[in-house]
Amino acid sequence: MRRVRAGDDGQASLELVGVLPLVVVVAAACAQLLAAGMAREAAGGAAEAGAMALLQGGDPAAAARDAAPGWSKQRLKVEVDGRVVRVRITSPALIPGTADLLAADSRADAGPAS
Repeated sequence: MRRVRAGDDGQASLELVGVLPLVVVVAAACAQLLAAGMAREAAGGAAEAGAMALLQGGDPAAAARDAAPGWSKQRLKVEVDGRVVRVRITSPALIPGTADLLAADSRADAGPAS
């Protein structure tokens, strides 16, 4: 049988309370980076869809908006300059102030004019 010293009661609980804020911050930072990666992939797909619409004679801005996932519709900005489609999607902000810092920009070129 092991004897517990008088000062050891609750030590693990205190350590957990001390480390818990750090664990929460690290988890939030990881989730924010995953959201930024998700925005980057969505922006790339939307820009490619816009460039494909240009090649087929369609509306590139509408095609890019249609290709973007539902969560990004409010955060989407499409620019068409000649045969280049640029898409910017601001990722959801889990940590305040990081949305604009981690915004995803993507560019797709429809190639030279035929």
